[in-house]
Amino acid sequence: MPYSESNALKVLSGIKDPRTGRDIVSAGKLSDLIYKNGVLQVILSIEPALAEGFEPVRKLVENALSQIDGVDKVLVLLTSHKASPKIKKVEKKPPQGNPHKPRRPQGYQGDSKIKSVIAISSAKGGVGKSTVAVNLAIALANQGKKVGLLDADIHGPSIPIIMGMRGIRASTEEVEGRRLIKPNHQYNIKVMSIGFLTDNEGPIIWRGPMVQGAVSKMLWDVNWGKLDYLIIDMPPGTGDVQIGLSQDIKPNGAVIVSTPQDLALADARKGEEMFRKVNIPILGIVENMASFSCPDCDSVHYIFGKNGARDEAKKMKIPYLGSVPLEIGIRESGDSGTPIALYDEAGSKVFSDIAKNTTKELNSL
Repeated sequence: MPYSESNALKVLSGIKDPRTGRDIVSAGKLSDLIYKNGVLQVILSIEPALAEGFEPVRKLVENALSQIDGVDKVLVLLTSHKASPKIKKVEKKPPQGNPHKPRRPQGYQGDSKIKSVIAISSAKGGVGKSTVAVNLAIALANQGKKVGLLDADIHGPSIPIIMGMRGIRASTEEVEGRRLIKPNHQYNIKVMSIGFLTDNEGPIIWRGPMVQGAVSKMLWDVNWGKLDYLIIDMPPGTGDVQIGLSQDIKPNGAVIVSTPQDLALADARKGEEMFRKVNIPILGIVENMASFSCPDCDSVHYIFGKNGARDEAKKMKIPYLGSVPLEIGIRESGDSGTPIALYDEAGSKVFSDIAKNTTKELNSL
């Protein structure tokens, strides 16, 4: 039976942290789990004062994981980190900042030459957020801007498919004394996704802190170079991962994507509230799948409701950036890896207008 990450996590969940009595996974000791060619590497984060006493646990982990089918060798590394500073209790005030914020590495920062970061978000999945992110990035590149595209959806990376980059792997390069990931290029855009770092299309079973750390690294440890805009395709939801990413990455502004449907708009309101709470400006809302033009009867159908996002933008007092129709061509272009903003005149204009409205709102901040 081949190795699976879920089996490894199940084994690790049976090993206790001697200090807290909790399993080492839920206790936050597991920093990374890397499997390649029969070798399983485990990184455990231990406070410096506790490192010596954790040696028996390291051996337990090594012995337990070596019993898994497909694992020929186990390497367990203990990495020490400084204890988090104590946070004083403040009555009647919420905690400030992100207590789990990853620390930037020393030396050259991969995102140091990016002018503006724009987060494309939707609290609800399935509303076309990734499609909007990709075509917005292409529209900005068509306008002569230097653009990067970061796929922050670790559990469901779709950017490699939409951008026609299936099977492509990332490489590294030396930059000012640091080994950084080299982003791949497609359609005059620099692109990075967890899909470029994994060997197959199987599920990535990571907990929140690991996801948050991975995305931060794809920002800091990728050689983005000079960019006018970095478009980040955020994961759906409004939980710890999304809030943590918003605070760590600190986008200059956020775009919310929604369909006109009441169910999607309810989640859009949650996303809007999340960004307000972490003090990230909302550039506006994009209404996707707004209408369908029937090729047989030449009539327009509002399958998910009419002007729902436009009306919601007025209620939330945020800009309405534009609408994207429900078209077969948009779906087919995404499946084929040739986004519609590249070649279709009407589709290109839709996203060009949205790009102009987005940058206008960003420049007005």
